[in-house]
Amino acid sequence: MKSVMFLNGPNANLYGLDPSGTYGTDSFPQIEAACTARAEELGVRLEFRQSNHEGVLIDWVQEARQSCDGLLINAAGFSYTSIALLDALLAFDGPIIECHMSNIWKREPFRHQSFMSKAATGVIAGLGVKGYLLGLSAMAELIAADDTTD
Repeated sequence: MKSVMFLNGPNANLYGLDPSGTYGTDSFPQIEAACTARAEELGVRLEFRQSNHEGVLIDWVQEARQSCDGLLINAAGFSYTSIALLDALLAFDGPIIECHMSNIWKREPFRHQSFMSKAATGVIAGLGVKGYLLGLSAMAELIAADDTTD
């Protein structure tokens, strides 16, 4: 069974608790449950993780190099600041999908440039939880396509 890791960065654990509604009303556990169910439908094993710490995210990307066929990431605030996380992603030999709950290009100008995009096979932004689920579907197709090119 193919394996994917979905990493979430700082404050993602607060989804659904933001009074502004920027990230929707679904809580982080609800989002994880929806992603887990979608991964099962797609026939892929999912590791869904969240950390507020840059070094932990880097360690997980490095772990994924050994154990996962694909990687999805919402680096959150680290998207705009972390060259170290970008470097870890660039060392991952597989498809990477960058996902953002909100449309980063409709937000503050500093959010318009994500370092993570340099390593990403594709980017999904602004679709909330639907974007996460679409990202999983796209990843399942990408890693299945890798099987046919081996």
